[in-house]
Amino acid sequence: MKFNLQSYTQKIDAILRSAGAACEVYGEIDGHQLLGYDLLRENLPVVYLSTGIHGDEPGGPESLLHLLERGLLDRQLSFHICPMLNPTGFELGTRENANGVDMNRDYFHLQNLEVQGHVKWLEKRNPELFISLHEDWESEGFYYYEINTTGDATKRYEYMAERISEVMPLETGQIIDDHEVRLKGWIYHAAEADMMEHWPEAIYMVKKGCALSFTFESPSALAMRHRVASHSAAVNSLLDYMYEES
Repeated sequence: MKFNLQSYTQKIDAILRSAGAACEVYGEIDGHQLLGYDLLRENLPVVYLSTGIHGDEPGGPESLLHLLERGLLDRQLSFHICPMLNPTGFELGTRENANGVDMNRDYFHLQNLEVQGHVKWLEKRNPELFISLHEDWESEGFYYYEINTTGDATKRYEYMAERISEVMPLETGQIIDDHEVRLKGWIYHAAEADMMEHWPEAIYMVKKGCALSFTFESPSALAMRHRVASHSAAVNSLLDYMYEES
């Protein structure tokens, strides 16, 4: 089933506004507004979530909607949320935007209007935790990248892995997407881009001072309900560990 961009955008907007989130239009591309939301609560940790940067990965946006519908915003946290970074890619069903560019490699040169506007929006925000929702067309299980400049956290991995494994197996390979795996399904990534001057959003975030970043990857080959369940388990277990269990 083709991803319904208009319906998704309307549902996300309604949920966030009803919760009291402020919406900012940080750009427009081919008739699509680029939207960022802020739900700020005094003296609470700030979490930034983004998805929709690759137009052939609907699992991320569907998972964000699922999380919001099931009470993500009820947590005692502040949130920045960008629910759809690449609307033209979703219209076309392509990883790249309408200009044929992988936006998740443009956070150094800032050549695309979408990324230019997004970075200007991000410059005014300083979350302590960044979470990005993606898919992988080549994986068979769930995995994630962690960028962490605060110190080791193997216990957090163990907690998250147990929760995620309840709904989906973790990817078992020792090499995933050309990266060495530290433990099953866990890529402990350096705070540097794999290719110089081709920064993804996660590298931009750590360079601007966000000390902890997670990029969650669900396997595209599985049914949408499984992709959504794995992302939901990953996000909820991470937030539980950091803000409730630790």
